[in-house]
Amino acid sequence: MPTVYGVLGSPFVRKVLVALAEKGIAYDREDVMPVNVSAEYRKISPLGKIPAFRDGDRTLADSSVIIAYLEKIKPEPPLYPADAYDYARALWFEEYADGGMIQVVGPKIFFQKIVGPRFFNQPTDEAIVSKAVNEELPPMFDYLEGEIGNREWLVGSRFSIADIGVATHFVNLQLVGITPNAKRWPKLAAYVARAHARPSFKNVIDQEKKIFGVA
Repeated sequence: MPTVYGVLGSPFVRKVLVALAEKGIAYDREDVMPVNVSAEYRKISPLGKIPAFRDGDRTLADSSVIIAYLEKIKPEPPLYPADAYDYARALWFEEYADGGMIQVVGPKIFFQKIVGPRFFNQPTDEAIVSKAVNEELPPMFDYLEGEIGNREWLVGSRFSIADIGVATHFVNLQLVGITPNAKRWPKLAAYVARAHARPSFKNVIDQEKKIFGVA
């Protein structure tokens, strides 16, 4: 059985867990905090980041790499569109989230509100949080609202890596009590609720709510 290395609460670990659930692949998970990781762990993840992944004698690091591997070993149900343009668009949304949204949601909101106070005894800098929530998130929400349009999912007609990549960051926002305002971003709010209601997301979210004491 494959093993995922990383802690709950990480949007990137969550990406892999959701993909595994969507694929119906059973797995084990071992907690690894991405701080002062062991030399042994760096053999699997040379950058010391999470998640890492072991499948027999094969090891991989990085959520995008791991999910691409899962797609090859178990193509059904597909998480990547077959159409060339849709495929590229799905990768773009994954990058938009992993390279863009994370810069705001991670260090400026989730770390400030949960990780810093709980694990590093650092007080929340409310000015950083306020700026992120009031100035930096809204343009991102505006963009996603426009891209969703009248579609159920971001790309094509199927749930895909685009949706996993984007929706995982909204879990971290949810854990600190932030959700898109349904009056300002009705399509985005409905989209996030739809994604998080999938069993693959809901099961992980329920576990994380217990860990972080969220009702």
